[in-house]
Amino acid sequence: MMPSPPPDSKIRRQLHIRGIVQGVGFRPFVYKLATSRGLTGFVFNSSSGVTIEIQGHVAAIRTFIESLEADLPRLAQILELTVSEMEVVDSSGFDILESREEIGEFTLVSPDAGTCDACWRDFGDPFNRRFGYPFTNCTHCGPRYTIVQDIPYDRAKTTMSGFLMCDACKAEYDDPADRRFHAQPNACAVCGPALCLVPRGSSSADCSFAEKDSLPAIRAARQILRDGKIVAVKGLGGFLLACDANNGAAVAELRKRKRRPMKPFALMVRDIKGARRICAVSPEDEGALQHPRRPIVILSRASSDGAVTSGLSDIIAPGNNTLGIMLPYSPLHYLLFSDSPESASEFVALVMTSGNLSEEPIVVSNTEALLRLSGIADWFLLHDRDIATRVDDSVVRTIERKETVLRRSRGFVPQTIDLGIEMEQVLAVGAELKNTFCLTRGRHAILSQHIGDLENYETMRFFEETLEKMKHLFKVSPKAIAHDLHPGYRSTRMALVSGIERRFAVQHHHAHIASCMAENQLSGKVIGVAMDGTGLGSDGTIWGGEFLVADLVGFERRAHLRAVPMPGGDAAIRQPWRMALSYLRDSLGSQMPDDLACFRGVPATQFRLVDTMLSRRIQTVQTSSGGRLFDAVAAMLGLGPEVTFEGQAAIALEMVAEPSNTDRYGFDLEQSESMVIDLRQTIATIVRDTIAKRSVGAISACFHNTLSAAIVEVCCRIRKSDGLARVCLSGGVFQNHLLLGVTALELRRLGFGVFLHAMVPANDGGISLGQAVIANELLRRGD
Repeated sequence: MMPSPPPDSKIRRQLHIRGIVQGVGFRPFVYKLATSRGLTGFVFNSSSGVTIEIQGHVAAIRTFIESLEADLPRLAQILELTVSEMEVVDSSGFDILESREEIGEFTLVSPDAGTCDACWRDFGDPFNRRFGYPFTNCTHCGPRYTIVQDIPYDRAKTTMSGFLMCDACKAEYDDPADRRFHAQPNACAVCGPALCLVPRGSSSADCSFAEKDSLPAIRAARQILRDGKIVAVKGLGGFLLACDANNGAAVAELRKRKRRPMKPFALMVRDIKGARRICAVSPEDEGALQHPRRPIVILSRASSDGAVTSGLSDIIAPGNNTLGIMLPYSPLHYLLFSDSPESASEFVALVMTSGNLSEEPIVVSNTEALLRLSGIADWFLLHDRDIATRVDDSVVRTIERKETVLRRSRGFVPQTIDLGIEMEQVLAVGAELKNTFCLTRGRHAILSQHIGDLENYETMRFFEETLEKMKHLFKVSPKAIAHDLHPGYRSTRMALVSGIERRFAVQHHHAHIASCMAENQLSGKVIGVAMDGTGLGSDGTIWGGEFLVADLVGFERRAHLRAVPMPGGDAAIRQPWRMALSYLRDSLGSQMPDDLACFRGVPATQFRLVDTMLSRRIQTVQTSSGGRLFDAVAAMLGLGPEVTFEGQAAIALEMVAEPSNTDRYGFDLEQSESMVIDLRQTIATIVRDTIAKRSVGAISACFHNTLSAAIVEVCCRIRKSDGLARVCLSGGVFQNHLLLGVTALELRRLGFGVFLHAMVPANDGGISLGQAVIANELLRRGD
């Protein structure tokens, strides 16, 4: 073994770095580290990451590498660092070289990052040249994924390419001491994008971006919001529809125009103080709110009086004891509240909801907005920087003191999931609802942003355009494609005509469990509990309350909720009273009381029709769905005979539950080919409690506790028979905070290792990851 060179001797090293190291101030960071230590050499971006050649004394290079990994810029992430020895050469100074393209190579692209405090101080300072400028950014913040068109990440390959930097901005860009050193979207009012405020009925020809002072338009937009009007605001990844959250009439009008009668609206508050005014904010919640990702964070209301004190409209989240809160993530958002951090906010909160028609993708272009949102918005606050990729806001919730993703989009995408093993290049097309797709390459799972429900042409086009961009950016040419078992899903049909010969049909709930395994880097067999609304089972029925013994190759169905008829297909999802009737007939038969309050609003003819469908098994399919079970119980308690968005009834049932109530009902476990969780006792007791006028909150708590107890009991029996003690909980039902918390706590108390989702949604937004890792494992084994 060669002895190490003396600390004062001179050496040269080449470093190659992969990770999120482009567009995040990494090269300026390297420059400062090198020059502060008297080192010479250069750094440049390439299609595969960042390359550094560094020369100097051994001790200085050692501390350089240590600092490189320990003192990263705010948005940077190193996933791989390789160091090679090189011959010492004549060298002076340290340079940032032009980027280099490498055929077939790829590097990770940074997600968009919320405005940093330093930039807020800049555009909020009347004496700063960027005062009131809504596109202020630096290497620590600003747009990335939504403006990038290709890699390496340079201004010429973004939608900022048409804006030539003025002398002042170029001086910042070239100054190693400036935090805008090599900040690709750097701009100011002289040289950068501009705003235009126009009323409904305007066309693109009416939009002029010649006015460089943005504050008059922003102040006018504030006044329009104060007057109770709705403003469509062009943001980073698309348009948002804004109104004053304290103005009940404005919120009601937005609901009416957007055709969104009950689904909660997200709120934007100016700062953490604003969030605490209306919600309970834990330290973990605060961390999620202030993270550069700036997601919507689901928070508990401060109290029933808190909303009244703050003046918030009670129809922002009807019947819901939580609110979705986010902080501003662009300068324009901050400026909609006030001119500067020192000025009082003009709004307690603004409703900020996706700028789209119901079930369509978020709108991204000015022309599209003026056309498609003209029936919703009164005014349009536009800008002239194109959005390269549409991206919705992400949604998270703190569960077990850990940030857990419910919708993975802006701020998270295109950050990859490290799978811990080398993967084949595979495309997984996901599910029908809450769709995402997944590409794999190297150790990386590359999940798309939230695409939505594949119900219309516009969403399918969104899927296709995003897929093409992701394949290009990450240089992926899939050798196999994975899809859901359901032949009717649009994603399945897309896979079948993709032209990719190797195709893998993956059962829905197996994909759920594999997704949780992949995120937690698990191998071998686990007990998988998958509970959701709908998924085609391998027996042709609709599953959704499943207990699997699974690995990344296959599964055995060991237990499930007792199946009941689902009358009328999708109509049973929109009208939960149908599922209530099905469960009641299954549990009580002809002994079901004929005057239950939950059916009093149902037309008699419709009731008789569905009852006949159930008795004769006409237009019904058997389902073990956990989601439909929640719908049924909610309907029995009068919490939603009909719904207008997915999960509405289940959410209402969770919201009313008494959290301190530990009572539960009886249930049975039947052993046949697989265990069957029989809740007919539970349903019968719910009926008796309802007739006896027991509180809805107590009944809901008992139901949650019963289902949790059944899950735990089944896991215990599988552990006894199979010797497995690792449990993965997945599926949309486990976004129920109460059920998940009680179940995970009891499983851990009994010695199980419990694995949950965090960076990937438990709902169908995580299905594509599970499909991808299953397909990869099958390819690896030669299947």
